[in-house]
Amino acid sequence: MSTKQFIPLEQLCVHYEIEMSFFQGLMEHDLLQITTIEQTHYLHVDSLHELERILRLHQDLYINLEGIDSVLHLLNKIDVLQRELVEIKKRLGLYEN
Repeated sequence: MSTKQFIPLEQLCVHYEIEMSFFQGLMEHDLLQITTIEQTHYLHVDSLHELERILRLHQDLYINLEGIDSVLHLLNKIDVLQRELVEIKKRLGLYEN
């Protein structure tokens, strides 16, 4: 498997100044998908935005991993509801014209 689309966790630990145990906690709470290739752990580049979102919640707001799981669930629910609201407004607009 090619590692071009993956970033080693060790590199992320250095860049974000976090411990490897933080990633272990993320894996235990199913907050991020970590891939292991030849005994090295990687994060897919598409998950980088989600990692940064989690880090902001953890470091800036001091939210623990259980809280982050709840917050992310609620944020995802809000996104779904907002998309539904936009769709309903579009449908309503058809009837108002």
